[in-house]
Amino acid sequence: MILSRRAFASAAIAAPLVSASGVLRAAEPDLSGLRDITGGTAPIGAEERRGRLARAQALMCENGIGAVLIESGSSLTYFTGIRWGRSERLTAAILPVEGEPCIVTPFFEEPSVRQTLGIPAEVRVWQEDESPHALVAGFLKDRKLATRPIGIEETVRYFAVDGLAHALPGARIVSANPVVRAVRMRKTAPEIALMQTATDVTIAAYRWTWPRVEKGMKPADIAALMNAATKQLGGSPEFSLVLIGPAAAFPHGSKDPQVVADGQIVLMDCGCTVQGYQSDVSRTFVYGSADKDMRKVWQDVRNGQALAFKTAQPGVAAGAVDDAVRRYYETLGYGPRYRLPGLSHRTGHGIGLDGHEPVNLVHGETTQLAEGMCFSDEPGLYLPGKFGVRLEDCFHMTASGPKWFSVPPTSIDQPLG
Repeated sequence: MILSRRAFASAAIAAPLVSASGVLRAAEPDLSGLRDITGGTAPIGAEERRGRLARAQALMCENGIGAVLIESGSSLTYFTGIRWGRSERLTAAILPVEGEPCIVTPFFEEPSVRQTLGIPAEVRVWQEDESPHALVAGFLKDRKLATRPIGIEETVRYFAVDGLAHALPGARIVSANPVVRAVRMRKTAPEIALMQTATDVTIAAYRWTWPRVEKGMKPADIAALMNAATKQLGGSPEFSLVLIGPAAAFPHGSKDPQVVADGQIVLMDCGCTVQGYQSDVSRTFVYGSADKDMRKVWQDVRNGQALAFKTAQPGVAAGAVDDAVRRYYETLGYGPRYRLPGLSHRTGHGIGLDGHEPVNLVHGETTQLAEGMCFSDEPGLYLPGKFGVRLEDCFHMTASGPKWFSVPPTSIDQPLG
């Protein structure tokens, strides 16, 4: 395997270059064999957003909520199209139980906010010496919603909630999770299509990067190749985590120096976005020859991942997926529970506009799996002081069961399938 990888890579990597100062630097990778594969994607449109608002308003009626407050972030983008970063100046949306939403934003930001606003909405602006919370309260009063429960999206910051409470004394503040979570968890066909394309980009970038991994490379070198390929393929790199050798036993990274060498594990966890929707794929391989322990742990993880996928059926509690994997690993001597060596994190997480979304495949989670829900499946195994193995592929629930966004590999010798 190592000879074929080197032969494959040598034809595609240009020779090192010498800068004007005489310092040796790596040439830019030759990406000419890659093309943008995202050209056929369609951004989320007005009709899709109207459907989201309608579902949210139906759930507000069911749960007795008069309005929902959403601050800048992925939920604001999800419902309104507005892409806006958070600062000390409040930009927010109020979704009423009926009728058009209201956007509250600083006066000088209104033109920029309108550039991505994708739904019909009233816009109310505040000046620098005015209170945005008074605008929120005013809208609720005008719509005769001030005396009804006001749902707060779970990531809204305290200052916005506290400001509303002072501007509207006696307001009944409740969680908006029964509305916002419930709508966002169930992905529609356009969302799933974008997530599929994002995953296709990541898998194609892996296929380009893997044969170019060479002895002596550091994690940053490999990540740079992965990111370059992802961009060339049309995705926006979101993260490229590379862990080598004993550092692979740290699920989210280690500060220890790491260099590719013969017989060492290389764990990669990478993802990108396409039209804002995320991919998340992990692959683990060995540079050179894998020893019997590496092969066994790799296969144990592959079996655990397959068991999670098999267990994830409509109507099954999300926590039962994690429980099934953990029971299996314990029969092999790992754990128990989160102890090491073993599986020290949840089996998977929700994914969509955010890389991590509710709900998780974790013990105790009672939410039942249903069509449209999307999850990562990544029950890694970590052996401190030795190595770790993680295989991660995402799936979405259909009416008949789970469906992979990317098909897992079946052999450590062919880590990309």
